[in-house]
Amino acid sequence: VQLQASGGGLVQAGGSLRLSCAVSGRTFSGYDMGWFRQAPGKEREFVASISRSGVSTYYAESVKGRFTISRDNAKNTVYLQMNSLKPEDTAVYYCAASTDYIGLRRYKYGDWGQGTQVTVSS
Repeated sequence: VQLQASGGGLVQAGGSLRLSCAVSGRTFSGYDMGWFRQAPGKEREFVASISRSGVSTYYAESVKGRFTISRDNAKNTVYLQMNSLKPEDTAVYYCAASTDYIGLRRYKYGDWGQGTQVTVSS
């Protein structure tokens, strides 16, 4: 499966961005999806995940209440709506796909996109 993330950019603190991840190559509805991020000098960390049906979602504590993950199985796309952005949200954001997992362990995700840069200025 191929994943293409987009939507990153430069935004001021308090602003919003919506990331998209287009998936191709396999049946999108057969995958649980996740978003991770990696800041310079830090390990890649879990941000949010969503079940293949879209019914179940999980969030890192640091983004809960500010970010929303969603998916459109008809468009083969998963989204990450990011509101009230903070400078500490600055990172490269990656989408990832798993056939049977929606948690925070990144090794459980077998397919990854190339990442999109999000920069939040203070």
